[in-house]
Amino acid sequence: MINAQSGGLPRNPLPLWKRILDICCLIAAAPALLFLMSAIALAIRLSSKGPILFCQERVGLYGRIFVCFKFRTMKTAAGVQSHKDYLEKLITSSTPMKKMDADGDARVERVGVLLRAAGLDELPQVFNILRGEMSLVGPRPCIGYECDKFKPHHRERFNAVPGLTGLWQVSGKNNTTFQEMIDLDIKYGRELSLSKDVEIIFRTFPVLLQQTAEAMKRKNDRKRALQRNSRSAPPTLTPV
Repeated sequence: MINAQSGGLPRNPLPLWKRILDICCLIAAAPALLFLMSAIALAIRLSSKGPILFCQERVGLYGRIFVCFKFRTMKTAAGVQSHKDYLEKLITSSTPMKKMDADGDARVERVGVLLRAAGLDELPQVFNILRGEMSLVGPRPCIGYECDKFKPHHRERFNAVPGLTGLWQVSGKNNTTFQEMIDLDIKYGRELSLSKDVEIIFRTFPVLLQQTAEAMKRKNDRKRALQRNSRSAPPTLTPV
C-alpha cells in the first residue's frame, strides 16, 4: 500500500451518493452494456487467439492494489518494456499525454484499434465498480511501474477512488502533460461533488466520439500514406 498525502479531501472518498449514482447508472445501462460487451467478446474471440479479458494489477484508493479488468486489445505475446519507457518519457517531460498507439502499434490487434479509440476496452471495469474498487468517475487507475515514478506530491491522486472516466479524460486528455493530469486528478478529489460527477459523465460521450473519429482519421491517413509509398516505390528487378 502507498501512503497518500492529505489535501483537504472529503473524509469519505466513496460517499453514499457516489455509490448510489454508480449503481443506478449501471442498472439503467445494463441492457446496452450486456449487448455491447457480448458483441465485443465475440469479436475478440473470432479475430484473435487468446483470452477475451486482460487482467492487470492497478493502483487504487490509498495505493491499494486491485485487479483491473479490460477487454484484451493486444497480441498475447506483447511486451511491456516499450510502454514502460514511453511512460517514463511522459512523466519526466512536458510531452502531451498522447497514447503510445496513436500513430500505430504493432502490438495491437485489428479489432483492438477501434476498442481503444472508443474506450470500449475499459467496459469490463463495470465489475470493478460493482466490487467497490472503482467508480464511474475518478482518476484513472495507474500501473505499478508508472506509480513507482511518482514524486511524493503526486500521490495525493490516490486519495480519490479510481474511475472509468474522469476530469482529466474530459479536459483535453491527449493534449495535456503528465503534471496537468495529476493536477486535474487532485482537483477532482478535493472538489468531489454529485454535480461534478454528473457533469463529467455527460461530457464523456462527446469526448469518446471525437476520439474515435480522430483515431479513424489517423488510421485512414496511415493507410493512404502506405498506398502512396507502395505506388512510388521503384519496381523490383527480377534476376535473369
